[in-house]
Amino acid sequence: MTEPILYEQHMHTPLCKHAKGMPTEYAARAEEVGLKGIIVTCHNPLPDGLSSGVRMAEDQWQEYQDLVAQTREEWAGKVDVRLGIEADWLPGIESYVEKQLASASLHHVLGSVHPQIPEYRDIFWKDDPVQYHKDYFSNLVKVAETGLYDTLSHPDLVKNCYANRWDLDAMMDHICHCLDDIAKTGMAMELNTSGILKIIEEFNPAPSILKQMCIRQIPCVIGADAHIASRVGDGYIAALDLLDACGYETVSFFLDRKRQDVPISEARQSLNNLTTSP
Repeated sequence: MTEPILYEQHMHTPLCKHAKGMPTEYAARAEEVGLKGIIVTCHNPLPDGLSSGVRMAEDQWQEYQDLVAQTREEWAGKVDVRLGIEADWLPGIESYVEKQLASASLHHVLGSVHPQIPEYRDIFWKDDPVQYHKDYFSNLVKVAETGLYDTLSHPDLVKNCYANRWDLDAMMDHICHCLDDIAKTGMAMELNTSGILKIIEEFNPAPSILKQMCIRQIPCVIGADAHIASRVGDGYIAALDLLDACGYETVSFFLDRKRQDVPISEARQSLNNLTTSP
């Protein structure tokens, strides 16, 4: 077993109104399973009350930063606690997000498209589930091309919207074109282990998409999307095995918004108390 290497790169706080447990509890779990640290990535505030039911309010932005700073101080020398954010994309809010990200010393910025929220549906719904699925991947390209974010989170989350109409084989040509454009930006993409808890019970993205990401040399970050402390690091061994099977040799994480690449074999050896099943 090697020294701890990996970080939980995707986790939340009660400020988002749908997560339980304080960051110190997530740090304790990280220490238990052999992670070097956590990067707290709660949902960012949005302007004009957009999607307010599932994220912190604008006037809680400093409270969030203070909460992470306090946790970092508490765990100094044991678990490396860093400040990150899961920042949504919607058309027209790019300048707002750019100013927000510049106002804090962030280590990892997840770029998220949440196709299930009403504000997104109001813009993109066309009474056509298949087109809704395709538009989502086209929008991932728009996110990557902003240059604002480090990692595209849960990159096929849309499959759980109108899951009975999800046809990955029929969409692969479109997805591959989108991945071509994402690869040109140099942005990383996430392998999100929380997908096993959703309607289509598999990691996000599906293995066939992950293989195409690897072909295009798109860096991949693992995140559990933990909304409770017990899910910190959940599925990491299975995720590393899947990356290996899909052709990846390294797994990535971000510190100071700079990508770090670690050989999968070393990452696997550094984890303890994690099972191979997701």
